[in-house]
Amino acid sequence: MAAKAGARAVDGKLDGERATPKKAARRKSPPDTYLNSMNGKRRPKHGKKGKLAKGYYLQELTALQEELVKLQYWVKQKSLKVAIVFEGRDAAGKGGVIKRIVERTNPRIIRVVALGVPTERQRSQWYFERWSAHLPANGEIVLFDRSWYTRALTERVMGFCSDDEYQEFLRSCPQFERMLIRSEVAVLKYWFSVSDEEQERRFQTRAADPKRRWKLSPMDIEARDRWVDYSRAKDAMFEYTDTKDSPWFVVDADDKKRARLNCISHIMERIPYEDVLPPPIKLPPRAEQRGYIRPPLESQTFVPARF
Repeated sequence: MAAKAGARAVDGKLDGERATPKKAARRKSPPDTYLNSMNGKRRPKHGKKGKLAKGYYLQELTALQEELVKLQYWVKQKSLKVAIVFEGRDAAGKGGVIKRIVERTNPRIIRVVALGVPTERQRSQWYFERWSAHLPANGEIVLFDRSWYTRALTERVMGFCSDDEYQEFLRSCPQFERMLIRSEVAVLKYWFSVSDEEQERRFQTRAADPKRRWKLSPMDIEARDRWVDYSRAKDAMFEYTDTKDSPWFVVDADDKKRARLNCISHIMERIPYEDVLPPPIKLPPRAEQRGYIRPPLESQTFVPARF
């Protein structure tokens, strides 16, 4: 059955290619149906204190990453356009799930957009303009590590925008996303929900760990004292932008490992796809190379072999 190129998004799903009933049932069932595939063995699910066992988590993640590779082939072949928004409080785990998504995929097909502070010129533009420049073309999935919702959250709480700009965003955002959907861009939005206690624990870990300290910005430190303000901003954002056309999906992110598996498996369910992986490649024998003499090794500068 042929799929439409650039299938439209309806209720958060790609509407175009319809899977067979058998395949649809497989994708809608719990992730265990296509996980636990390593050596055909099931690993213990729970470790200490009810957390996921490391072996189980890595097994499930590996299987999901294999499915992501299949998904990227499907998106490329069918010229689909997918925009996935990741929002949440600081240290909620957005970057962790994005890292696992792109770990095994092609950055030319699945790419990350993480914009910094806007320039003076960008501040004078239509607000959605700088985000629009990074939207997916045919055959692409774009992961927005924070998005246009910055206006409804950080800019609102920190006073970086006026009340008029904020109100205009709340009115315009649903229309902007409907425009994307009518333009055959599938939009998925994930809110990573983390408790006050867990966020504080992660902040303390970052502050103590030299390898993670770069993740703790002055803005993060200031945001610690504005938990209630962020809660109110998030509630208002949901009230205006959690629409039937473009709903918010909330990820319980207090447990990072579960949040990663749950979010990735949900993405796989929301984007119907089929396995179009190319068959294994049998490489022909290498042609014999002649007539080349390598320059003396002493003529080159090598990195010191310290390990």
